[in-house]
Amino acid sequence: MQHNLTPRRLTLLALAALLILIVSTASAWQMPFRQYPGVEHEDDPLPPNYLDKSEWVFARLMYPAVPGFGFRGNPDWKHGNANWTIDYPVSDRHLSAELSRLTRIRTRPVEQPIDLDDDDVFNYPWLYAVEVGYWNLTDPQIAKFREYLLRGGFFMCDDFHGSQEWAGFTAVMNKVFPNRAIVDIPNDDQIFHIIFDLDHRFQVPGLQFMYSRRTYEKDGYEPHWRGIYDDNGRLMVAICHDMDLGDSWEHADNPQYPVEFTQLGMRIGVNYVTYAMTH
Repeated sequence: MQHNLTPRRLTLLALAALLILIVSTASAWQMPFRQYPGVEHEDDPLPPNYLDKSEWVFARLMYPAVPGFGFRGNPDWKHGNANWTIDYPVSDRHLSAELSRLTRIRTRPVEQPIDLDDDDVFNYPWLYAVEVGYWNLTDPQIAKFREYLLRGGFFMCDDFHGSQEWAGFTAVMNKVFPNRAIVDIPNDDQIFHIIFDLDHRFQVPGLQFMYSRRTYEKDGYEPHWRGIYDDNGRLMVAICHDMDLGDSWEHADNPQYPVEFTQLGMRIGVNYVTYAMTH
């Protein structure tokens, strides 16, 4: 049988081959999967398909903490048991599973911790961090982080509360982007509507809600969805302040944690990842 390939079809085939090559090349250059002990979890069992190739991986930022504010007095942030490991790795894997269930994005079932002291960050379009009220990036890490964002990366941060932790966060972020304003994300931004319509958002608390019955922590009484945009109007940094989406992911299978908080937390996560993959 003779097949007549039109110029348009040849172009499409060439583009498809190029996309396969790009994805394969990116996977080849990614650092191998690694797992660290967390503040709350250690030695969590790995799913049998944890090394499957994928389009998206939950990339979690590793970082040094402000001296005196590290968990368990541990200054060796490169080996776990540090601020960056809060909720890790359970929340990462629960969000990955939900993204796989609710979208057509092919996700890896396990996370990847990202160290800005190497170049692995450039292999991941979406990067997440918690407890950023106490992060303390070095000057080389700040430069790498800025380059990542300006080259098209997307950063989501979560689980920090009140005015003191906001000051700690902005002290670093203002070094990353000294001339870019942190603004409230408008309700009509695509990030709130790309999969789910999130017009009716509310404060998502951490696990402490189960015994305190408070949705807030410290003086963070109201939730804030803020961000930093690039010159083309793309949201580069999505700041979830005065809320704890990580706990809503981590405790998605906990019958004592209210389901309405997990539902909203998951929907925000799915929207943010999808936005990062398409903008």
